[in-house]
Amino acid sequence: MFKRFLFINTIVFFLFIAGCTQVTPVKSLHANLESVTHEEANQLWQTPTPLTAPNGLRPCCAFGYDLKVKAFEIPIPFYRIDNVVEASALGNHRYNDSFWLGTGAVLGLGSEKSGLIYSHKGGFLDIAHIRDTADYTYYLFSHIYPKLGQAWTLTLSDELAQRKIHFNAFAPPKNELERYTLSAYLAAHLGYRLAVWHEIAQWYGFRSVPGFSEGISAFSPEDLYSNLIGARLSLTLILKGHATSLEHYNQSMQGIIPSALYQLEAQPRQLTQQWFDVIDGQWWDSQQRVPDKFLVLMRDYHISDQRYPVLPFEEITSPHYLTLPSAYSGYVLEQLAEFQLWPTKEMANLPHPKTYWSEADFTDLTEKAREIDNKTRPKTTKID
Repeated sequence: MFKRFLFINTIVFFLFIAGCTQVTPVKSLHANLESVTHEEANQLWQTPTPLTAPNGLRPCCAFGYDLKVKAFEIPIPFYRIDNVVEASALGNHRYNDSFWLGTGAVLGLGSEKSGLIYSHKGGFLDIAHIRDTADYTYYLFSHIYPKLGQAWTLTLSDELAQRKIHFNAFAPPKNELERYTLSAYLAAHLGYRLAVWHEIAQWYGFRSVPGFSEGISAFSPEDLYSNLIGARLSLTLILKGHATSLEHYNQSMQGIIPSALYQLEAQPRQLTQQWFDVIDGQWWDSQQRVPDKFLVLMRDYHISDQRYPVLPFEEITSPHYLTLPSAYSGYVLEQLAEFQLWPTKEMANLPHPKTYWSEADFTDLTEKAREIDNKTRPKTTKID
């Protein structure tokens, strides 16, 4: 009886969000994508009460388009994953506090759209990654600002390891505008680090859906540059007073993402597909099926928040360099908080640390992944 009740309610829920496809017009906002940002708050804006953490990450997207799929090593005929979206039709943004809403978006239900877009200056961009890191930055800000300068620990859901952020005690700025700005900078800094860990965890065996490997997505070439964009967009919204409530933040994200894509010269669906065709056999293999790891042939193991996008050999436009602030008003951000990964009983292929993994270990873990992938991935003419 309970299973039938759950099934009926699930169907009703998806029918409900399927009807919620109307896109509400919002004011367009300018995205500050200067390579180095010096944005500051010019007044104290209303802030939300500490938010509930985003419910995982939006389940999107394997690199490529019109992707074939298999389940339990059995090909699924006649089914393809499209993946490509249009910059002008991304729908409403919704802070990801519901697993079902994220799943609904993948199934094409609801108005929020995520997928891949090619841009001349930013290469391939993953809208889900932009949204996810923006959401996490906003979430972290809502917790950091009220406690800035205090010693405390924030515990997040597990990704192989138990994720914790330990905030160190320090004397925060006396100027309240500087306190507000420093809190936003620290939130963006840590939001991006969460994204880096997710790439590492995926490579070492993290599975958000039991039985479905995510190794295909680890260090995919579009991922971390997209995450960096998300952190920068959220930073702008917080500092410019466009995120005074959760509803305000959602509307502002809807209004600012198209500006960022326009500046990076995002291309329409047909041209995105053409660029995928250009790199077929170099960066991805259209003959492979999701979740085959080496459907993706090109990986980007560079994890810094000072980065260029990875562009195809055939692209003639200069890549756009993008960074996050590392310090503000004399405060070095990495000294204010430590991202800690404590061992759990379900570590998959992740080695057990002596105590916990920290950001200082990210490079070694990533280099090990690179070495193994270089030995095992298929060789391609233009990469090798």
